[in-house]
Amino acid sequence: MQPLSSRTELKRDLGPWPALSIVVGTVIGSGIFLVPRAMIQRVGTPEMVFAVFVFGGLLSLAGALSYAELAAAMPEAGGEYTYLREAYGPVWGFLYSWTQMWVAKSGSIATLATGFFYYLAGFFPRLDTVFYSIPLPLGPHGAPLDLRYGQLFAIVLILALAWLNYFGVKLGGEVQLAVTAVKVGLIAFIILAGLIWGSGHGAAASSAVGGAGRLTISGFFAALVAALWAYDGWNNVSMVASEVRQPQRNLPRALIGGTLFVIAVYLLANAAYFRVLSAAEVGSSERVAAEMMRRILGGWGAAAVSVAAMISIFAALNGSILSGSRVPYAAAREGYFFAAVGRVDARYRTPGVSILALCAWGGVLVLSGRYEQLYTYVIFSSWILYGMTAAAVIVLRIRRPDLPRPYRTLGYPVVPIVFVAVALALLLSTLVDSPRESLLGMGLILAGLPFYFYWKGKRATARPNSY
Repeated sequence: MQPLSSRTELKRDLGPWPALSIVVGTVIGSGIFLVPRAMIQRVGTPEMVFAVFVFGGLLSLAGALSYAELAAAMPEAGGEYTYLREAYGPVWGFLYSWTQMWVAKSGSIATLATGFFYYLAGFFPRLDTVFYSIPLPLGPHGAPLDLRYGQLFAIVLILALAWLNYFGVKLGGEVQLAVTAVKVGLIAFIILAGLIWGSGHGAAASSAVGGAGRLTISGFFAALVAALWAYDGWNNVSMVASEVRQPQRNLPRALIGGTLFVIAVYLLANAAYFRVLSAAEVGSSERVAAEMMRRILGGWGAAAVSVAAMISIFAALNGSILSGSRVPYAAAREGYFFAAVGRVDARYRTPGVSILALCAWGGVLVLSGRYEQLYTYVIFSSWILYGMTAAAVIVLRIRRPDLPRPYRTLGYPVVPIVFVAVALALLLSTLVDSPRESLLGMGLILAGLPFYFYWKGKRATARPNSY
């Protein structure tokens, strides 16, 4: 490896608005258009859907407040990789980067790109056509693996965004800002259409789905998981902390301001949905926003929602590539991953190899058709790491009291403790409801340990000035 003095470093080219757009653009993906259906099926009434969205939003805000202190104090590439390493040691940072590279972030990229092609197939049905079937038991339930034209399109989309982000974080950030602005404008139009032009439906709005009004703890947590999936991504801007200008000020603003903005958008969107559609209609509609707009404006209104969804997913995909590629880069930079992944392009000042490697693996997951299963497995382990990161605020206050902290978590220590407590409750609920998926998820993460000890050994034998 190169000595530190000769290594090309990343460049602080992201201003406050691109940083904010990474939070908003990555969080608001397809969830706003889909999850109300799953949520009301679990909790029964619109009032409880709002309650769960508020609770999930406040939980995400507690996480953002906690991460803001860590990001401002340690504005380095990799986000949680850095915080876990500093609080608990390098093995935990490595396991986080391992998870992001092979399952969580690559699976998210595959999921978003496939979601984009599903919506586009509504306009071009040929994309959903099977062009080849691999005669091996690689598909669902041991069936042959079908390959569709839309999967090829999804791979091309991923690689196109990889190419764009390779040529500078400033360009990637500007695209993120522009697409997020268009997305927010379209969603604002959908919200206004429901709240202003839509016709209310009277008493049906307050009826429970299926006539059930009793809420169970398991139902609440199942709905909360759906809400947290919709909120997922508020932490992504911390992964590009080393490329944000004035990070001590702009990172807390992006994390907290972006999360508050998303909470407001989700509550207004659901207010529009439940004003136009009854609880039973929301519970039976696979595409709630499209059904609402069809009710108001006819077929072209539903088509407008598909366009908005594609733009929304596009922004989330770009933000995921922009931020997620910095995690394996950070690990490789310290000798805990393939050395090439830690290289910075001398001309464009981006982790080009890391961008290409993450996106190439995301493309493989698109073809495999198993990325959703992998992502389900890793949810359990991801929340262990999220909870540990929030707890790192307390750990580092004790272990490193002299660490400069330009921003200190509002409501400390209650806010990080609440986040950790709810994360533990979610983990226990998931373990009880889905023990197989939870244990397999842990297995996927722990599979990284042999590689950690391999790279740790290589570090030990390297020259002292190699890192």
